[in-house]
Amino acid sequence: MHLVNSFFITFFIMNTLIIFDFNTHSNLSNWVILDDVVMGGKSNGTFKLDDNGYGVFEGSISLENNGGFSSLRYQPNTIDISKYKKIKLHIKGDGKRYQFRIKSNKYNRYTYTTYFQTSFEWQTIEIVLSELTPTFRGRKLNLPNFSGNRLEEIGFLIGNKKNESFKLMLDKIELE
Repeated sequence: MHLVNSFFITFFIMNTLIIFDFNTHSNLSNWVILDDVVMGGKSNGTFKLDDNGYGVFEGSISLENNGGFSSLRYQPNTIDISKYKKIKLHIKGDGKRYQFRIKSNKYNRYTYTTYFQTSFEWQTIEIVLSELTPTFRGRKLNLPNFSGNRLEEIGFLIGNKKNESFKLMLDKIELE
């Protein structure tokens, strides 16, 4: 019986790849904030580790000067994702809707996106890679859904077309 349990535990671990596991020693140098200030807006996002080692993406969204979004991007070394079907986000939100984004080539101008709703509790959001749709500046493109074999950028964006504060806590991001 122990051999069978050991096999299933090993099989499960081998089929999961951690992209980022936040802790008090995490290096956030490859995480970048991009707000609507690049277009003259006034939104303001920040990203830091809290005392418990969680990544905290928070700030305020302003619609002033045609603004309205804040985003957080992470560019890991290229990851082969050909063996994985979904991304799992271990997060705690503020009850707001966020957009999750990935790129198979960090130089592409478009991203593959989906939306997820947060709660005020820790939750695991599962995103099927093949269901991510291509978008550019909020517009869906006439291209196939994500079918890439590599991952070069992941990101989060909030832009709900209203003035609001936001806070999204990140614990772990993994492929399965």
